[in-house]
Amino acid sequence: MSTIQTPEYKFLKGLISVIMPCYNAEKHLNESINCVLNQTYSNVELIIIDDGSTDSSIKILESWQDKIKTIYQTNQGPGPARNRGIEMASGEYIAFLDSDDYWELDCLEVLHKALTDSDNAALSYCGWQNVGAAPNRCFPYIPPDYELEDKAERFLRSAAPWPIHGALIRHEILKEVGGFDEQWATCMDYDLWLRIGIKWPIVRAEKVLAYYRHHSTGQITSKQWRQAKNVLLVKENFIRNHASLVKHIPKQRLKELVVNAYINRGYDSYWKRDLVSAHKIFRTALLKGYFKLKDLKYFIPSLLPENLFIKLVASMEDTTKERI
Repeated sequence: MSTIQTPEYKFLKGLISVIMPCYNAEKHLNESINCVLNQTYSNVELIIIDDGSTDSSIKILESWQDKIKTIYQTNQGPGPARNRGIEMASGEYIAFLDSDDYWELDCLEVLHKALTDSDNAALSYCGWQNVGAAPNRCFPYIPPDYELEDKAERFLRSAAPWPIHGALIRHEILKEVGGFDEQWATCMDYDLWLRIGIKWPIVRAEKVLAYYRHHSTGQITSKQWRQAKNVLLVKENFIRNHASLVKHIPKQRLKELVVNAYINRGYDSYWKRDLVSAHKIFRTALLKGYFKLKDLKYFIPSLLPENLFIKLVASMEDTTKERI
């Protein structure tokens, strides 16, 4: 395995800087703050970046002012907020926790031990569990030991290998890669893990330590298409800018990992009747030339406006039912 070689940066040895973006997080903010300040690893600074909250989050933050560092900014999104936190951080290590998620109280201790027991790892990662999602999506999950696999292929196979708060990173590595790429509205963590995890050694803490809250927005319009598109763009961007890290993967396999995965996301949306997402994914795939002849009967209708596409699919369903 390669070793970490980075410029010298002056950080406080052993200190973990926890960076927490906050936007209208009044419901869970106190719990998330308590989770950080009560960690069994006590050498921690908590930096919270309020990203233009309009609820009572600011009042809550003011009540903690003697125990946390707080930065206030106009709403810019989580990427710029996290980068602002990185700029302010003093710790040798960085962890990210969103203001509605939480950790086991020994999370940072376990991740820190895993990372420091390894002389050359860039980050340590752990298992996690979803909270508030469908029951079949809430099982605890421990990811594989990625060092035993082809990391480039594995990381490109799907999306983020762990959630944003499922890792502890050496601060010097974050500086070297430039933090979060702010061009991405979503999947910015996936982009970061690609740039760090494939290039440097990483180490697993084989425990479930992080908990990710799912929230029901009540929105009828699906946003799965946006996530799928950003995953596609992040993969394409990484391959284009880091060709040396993927040159061992055959071109056909790269296509399967990137293009086919995107198309399959569209078909999955289609058969689940998330037709808003299917429409946008099929149209993007068609216009990019990402299709085979068998795809055209699904993709060509996506050139219609969204409402007509949905009506067409519905009418096809009705016709099928009548024949039955």
